[in-house]
Amino acid sequence: MNGGAMNGGITSVTRSPIRVVVVDDQPLVRAGFCMVLDAQADIDVVGEAGDGAEALALLDRTPADVVVMDIRMPVMDGVEATKRLTERPDPPKILVLTTFDTDEDAFAALQAGASGFLIKNVPPEEFLAAIRVVAAGDSVVAPRVTRRLLDRFAGQLTPTAPQQQEDSRLAALTEREREVLELVAQGLSNSEIAAGLYVAETTVKTHLGRILTKLELRDRVQAVVLAYEIGLVRPTG
Repeated sequence: MNGGAMNGGITSVTRSPIRVVVVDDQPLVRAGFCMVLDAQADIDVVGEAGDGAEALALLDRTPADVVVMDIRMPVMDGVEATKRLTERPDPPKILVLTTFDTDEDAFAALQAGASGFLIKNVPPEEFLAAIRVVAAGDSVVAPRVTRRLLDRFAGQLTPTAPQQQEDSRLAALTEREREVLELVAQGLSNSEIAAGLYVAETTVKTHLGRILTKLELRDRVQAVVLAYEIGLVRPTG
């Protein structure tokens, strides 16, 4: 059992393993992912599914922190399953893996709410690092990659509200938080934003955390998508 334990007056806290569900229509691929994941002390595979619909049913009864989601599957694809999952209260983080290295797949997954996008031929250590990063609440798509994708496909983004409502969404942000959001949406990393604003990188992380909380967003990828949807930033070129 995970939890605190007293030993000689010192409290030791054991962190719970990251609960992962693997969704892929190829049984051998699923088995390979599970083998890699189960070998980690801090990761626990709690379920498998062969398509998006099966994954939704599984996650109705099995809590998970991260879902490793294939994109192209029968019955229900990974993009639609991701969209439905992220509409639920307190959804798991979605890490999309695919054999198809195309901008269209990446864009669709990110707009649907995925926190990461990886190609299936990544080294195991990179795959495991992505699981941990996504579980911690961050994204595994490089900031400039996100910006490039959204610049290319910005015309497909549907505005979420009229202009007056857009302004009200941003009203909760301080002037500095809005500035940080704009810089994040421009594809700058935390270190680049810190250098540009002459502040510590930890300060930028604090601002970003407050932005995500106030706007009820999951991670910086969703912050960038929102910035495009409400017109805070415009496509370049």
